[in-house]
Amino acid sequence: MEVEIGIGKSGRRAYGFDDIAIVPSRRTRDPEDVDITWEIDAYQFGLPVIGAAMDGVMSPGIAIQMGELGGLGCLNLEGLFTRYEDPEKVLEEIADLEADKATRRMQELYQEPVKGELITERIRQIKDAGVTACASLTPQKVDEYLKYVTAADLDILVIQGTVVSAEHVSKTGATLDLTKFIRELEIPVFVGGCASYSGALHLMRTGAAGILVGVGPGHACTSRGVLGIGVPQATAIADAAGARIRHLDETGVYVHVIADGGMRLGGDIAKAIACGADAVMIGSPLAAATDAPGKGYHWGMATFHPSLPRGARVYAGQKGTLKEILVGPATENDGSLNLFGALRTSMATTGHATLKEFQKAEVMVAPSLQTEGKALQNAQQIGMGKKS
Repeated sequence: MEVEIGIGKSGRRAYGFDDIAIVPSRRTRDPEDVDITWEIDAYQFGLPVIGAAMDGVMSPGIAIQMGELGGLGCLNLEGLFTRYEDPEKVLEEIADLEADKATRRMQELYQEPVKGELITERIRQIKDAGVTACASLTPQKVDEYLKYVTAADLDILVIQGTVVSAEHVSKTGATLDLTKFIRELEIPVFVGGCASYSGALHLMRTGAAGILVGVGPGHACTSRGVLGIGVPQATAIADAAGARIRHLDETGVYVHVIADGGMRLGGDIAKAIACGADAVMIGSPLAAATDAPGKGYHWGMATFHPSLPRGARVYAGQKGTLKEILVGPATENDGSLNLFGALRTSMATTGHATLKEFQKAEVMVAPSLQTEGKALQNAQQIGMGKKS
């Protein structure tokens, strides 16, 4: 339904996770009977989650832990771990920075060049541990660093930017031909972000195995303020899921929709799947792990952009170990721990046995979901009233 913005402009109404609720059905299940495994190409994961390619979230060690717990960790190949042989001192300095000096100093720290041999070394470190190796590059750097990626025999490549399109136009230089590149590469490629039906559909047509859906919803991202662009995640995911249906009808090829950003609690992840996502990519919930490299701090891939930063260094806190955050046990009642136990229980409570079934769950617009009957929790800042 379009809403009139003014005489010369109208637009669709869009919804975020806080605007919607999953509706219980006539059937319930035991949580132990629910299957939350995610299978893409030749790879199967016990948890439908990718750890975001952000330096405060993902190190080679955390990627290995993610794999051992059933998920997939994605390493930023243009981040600190490929710029510095030993990034620990840099990570400590970033954690200690005063808020008003953080962006400028991070711009300076990220001027250290990426080293190709470190790209190969970090990927091999993950692979040698026996888990699936996934890593991220921006479209502008894919050609430059691809030889180091292929030398390490990477399993899954993510091509990621604030917005990635299948039809980038440039008058000043060569652009990456996504369709040609993906079809020549012999490993699965995920591409994003995108946030519209048409954008998702065109990325699917490049041959990508999965697309990342999300422009600006991340807790550390400021793109919506700096650039004024973005689509609330519930609508963006549902639109991408619609594009997936059309692409499947046209080609017979199923492309995975990966919700990227905007999720903090187990309920947010459940809503992302119910809106049509196959898996989620999360950053800030994992930045709150006591074993995360950022020491409780979290920043995005564009936070240190040399001329137009589009992110902030935010404090996510330290809530528990990576294992406790992903699969529990939880010692908090706000939904920030045991995220995938929450997903499993949400699916069981609404009667859905698999992720594919849960994508068809009934969802309604429910703006009062966060406040109805929660006056005491809000007043005391506990449970659902706890400030994020």
